[in-house]
Amino acid sequence: MNKEKIKHIVEASLLAAGRPLSLDALAGVFGIEAPSRDELLEAIEALRADYESRGIMLAEVASGYRVQVRSNMADWISRLWEERPPRYSRALMETLALIAYRQPITRAEIEEIRGVSVSTNIVRTLGERNWVRVVGHRDVPGKPAMYGTTREFLDYFGLKRLDELPPLSELRDIDQVNPELAFESAQQQVPAVSVEGDSEASSSPEDGRQSGPSDATDEVPEPVADSAPPHGETLARQDTTHAEEAADPETGAVDGPEGSDFRAEERDANGSESNARDSGNVVPLKKPGSA
Repeated sequence: MNKEKIKHIVEASLLAAGRPLSLDALAGVFGIEAPSRDELLEAIEALRADYESRGIMLAEVASGYRVQVRSNMADWISRLWEERPPRYSRALMETLALIAYRQPITRAEIEEIRGVSVSTNIVRTLGERNWVRVVGHRDVPGKPAMYGTTREFLDYFGLKRLDELPPLSELRDIDQVNPELAFESAQQQVPAVSVEGDSEASSSPEDGRQSGPSDATDEVPEPVADSAPPHGETLARQDTTHAEEAADPETGAVDGPEGSDFRAEERDANGSESNARDSGNVVPLKKPGSA
């Protein structure tokens, strides 16, 4: 099969799939005529060069390759969808950033850094989006759950590996996380999320009292992704004791929560993390990729 036809088949596959495709997945499209990995990579690089001066690009993310809209096209492309993009609270985005940069991290450690209680709704929402999952349990009294990001998190934000996250020193405000990290297409929008504070620390409807400090309610727009919906539109658990065993050796992220009991782990964590925090045995936090 000649190189031009291989390139055309690879391009058509990436446009039709609506999700990232690995080299193995691309090879499977060809059947018994499957080209070598070098030939596939050559076709991918040829497509990347073809798209250099166009409104789309070929990107490599954690799960493989995909054709996506360039981020500088977002202002125009977003008008294709009438629904308002979902907005996430500042508290949710701060929690996600802490998990991404400090993983594996427990809920108690997040609360210690932020200075307020972490809403159960926030953790649940992050789990439902498949952005975070339980990757193990801290070896301290209560065995609190440790959270880490998933491969879906990397794909959503257009990253191949965790070390592609912008340095924390460059992020003076949580709002700066979004522009660099592109956002998921509006085709994949979910209902607007309202996570405004901790359910354990919110005002009681009976007496109106507040039991503790709560999360801020400032909203952050959902990051507009360079991803791609299918068919030619904008192209886009088994838990372990130690997070290192759950992490992908190449991306640094763990696989998605398929088959995991994320909610059950979160329920267990609610009653155990405060014990871990009180015990004073919090493990020092490290930035991904640090020694």
